[in-house]
Amino acid sequence: MSTRVLFVCLGNICRSPSAENIMNHLVQQRQWADRVSCDSAGTASYHVGNPPDRRMAAAAKEFGITLKGQARQFDPTDFDRFDWILAMDNQNYRDILARDGTKSYSHKVKLMCDFCRTHTDTEVPDPYYGGPEGFTYVIELLLDACDGFLDQVIGHVATP
Repeated sequence: MSTRVLFVCLGNICRSPSAENIMNHLVQQRQWADRVSCDSAGTASYHVGNPPDRRMAAAAKEFGITLKGQARQFDPTDFDRFDWILAMDNQNYRDILARDGTKSYSHKVKLMCDFCRTHTDTEVPDPYYGGPEGFTYVIELLLDACDGFLDQVIGHVATP
């Protein structure tokens, strides 16, 4: 049985597709691709159908990661489809929980930075309106958080 993870940001073209593709990269490296599946979504519909932001893709490429995917909006059915829903910031976290009409899925929703081991950020900053250094920083931050999250998933699965 696969652990299903959904990464969520505002528009699903910068942070969440980066987290999705970083996690896919890490699970491939650790040979866990058959046990962890990833997707991403946005709380807003601004960019539905668009590929990841080219500036984000360029930053990811510097780390050997190719960003793939097409933006989609978070849907309440995602609560049932995923084991973990990881929000990039507090506003996304609140927006996701606001879509939980039954108030029974909050245990699945966490903040991405809760899994950081070296970075002290509590939120993944949105690099959209900044320069290239912001996109690079987000990749570094997400590498840290995704690695910490994957360690937790592996530890949980390995524990009987």
